[in-house]
Amino acid sequence: MSLYAKRGVSAQKEEVHQATQRLDKGLYPNAFCKIYPDFLGGDADWVNLMHADGAGTKSILAYLYWKETGDISVWKGIAKDAIAMNLDDLLCVGIYDNLLFSSTIDRNKKNIPGEVLSEIINGSQEFFDELRTYGVDIRYLGGETADVGDVVRTIAVNGTMTARWPKNKLVTNDKIQAGDVIVGFSSSGLATYETAYNSGIGSNGLTSARHDVLKKIYGKNFPESYDTTLTEDVVYIGPNGLTDPVTITAKEIYGADKDVQTDVGHLLLSPTRTYAPLLKRLLTEQFDGIHGLIHCSGGGQTKCMKYLPGEFRIVKDNLFAPPRIFQLIRQASGSDRREMFQVFNMGHRLEVFTDASSAAEMIRIGQEFHIEAQIIGRVEAAAQKSLVLKTEGEEIVY
Repeated sequence: MSLYAKRGVSAQKEEVHQATQRLDKGLYPNAFCKIYPDFLGGDADWVNLMHADGAGTKSILAYLYWKETGDISVWKGIAKDAIAMNLDDLLCVGIYDNLLFSSTIDRNKKNIPGEVLSEIINGSQEFFDELRTYGVDIRYLGGETADVGDVVRTIAVNGTMTARWPKNKLVTNDKIQAGDVIVGFSSSGLATYETAYNSGIGSNGLTSARHDVLKKIYGKNFPESYDTTLTEDVVYIGPNGLTDPVTITAKEIYGADKDVQTDVGHLLLSPTRTYAPLLKRLLTEQFDGIHGLIHCSGGGQTKCMKYLPGEFRIVKDNLFAPPRIFQLIRQASGSDRREMFQVFNMGHRLEVFTDASSAAEMIRIGQEFHIEAQIIGRVEAAAQKSLVLKTEGEEIVY
């Protein structure tokens, strides 16, 4: 059994999918989000969507860093995580504007004071204000903040995003076909709309990352930060402290001309990069060339297999070199590449399926935002769905 499974989590969410398999798949079963008829407006040419997601256990990392250093600003990153994980899923069906967001925050008041709530709530509004400057308008409707100490030990930060959108501007993944290429957009670096180096970690696999990278002392000092029924061999088994310094060289950062000094905590807490400014451009300027969109979140590089419109073989043989954070996690955990690519995005969280003639312009637009982009793979005809990853001299088949 993998370390991930021993900690009571699953990259593939098999039991969740089994529990929901009888639910209506919506109008477009291959789309990245479930799409329903326009119940709100009653227009046959429009659709409704509602999506829920959150920062997951990344909030525990913010808690540890804040308790150790007193730096309360890390909670604004958790606000971004909860928003970006919703927004970037909806972007993958073509929606980039006129969105509504409602937050759900469950806290243990004994451990999470009001000033932390203020950082999260105000950080959410600041993020929405920033996105509006890129033409992505999200209205913050407030939400539910509950003191539920019997349910959570620290805090859970989640949200729901709602949209009404025209059918002719949807990306349903039904246009994905043999011969398509896959353009990957890096999850790490320093985009023009980011203020600090982004490790690329996103908001998936943080249970594994936290326990594999950090030292035993965190479990001893903060027992509220983990499930105390777990066996000691999977709890905080790493070699690192949150404030251990890390140098990211300029060569590791697309378009950079100098090294970045950071620490392990900030690598783990890098706010999930939203691709909203980039996708707003792609969806308004390159819409006809977009055959499919995949957000490589839960399931990592295997995520694309769930949304194919037919029996295709996906070959990814030109992947980005894994950013430093994933190297640290693998070295600390001893996980093999197969598990790493199922749990983490490993270098890119956005995939655009397109024709070869459209790829170059999409890559160029990405580079305008200082987001490294390249053709990372292709779609081939096949008798059954499969995924082949070729990386660092190894071939992995799913």
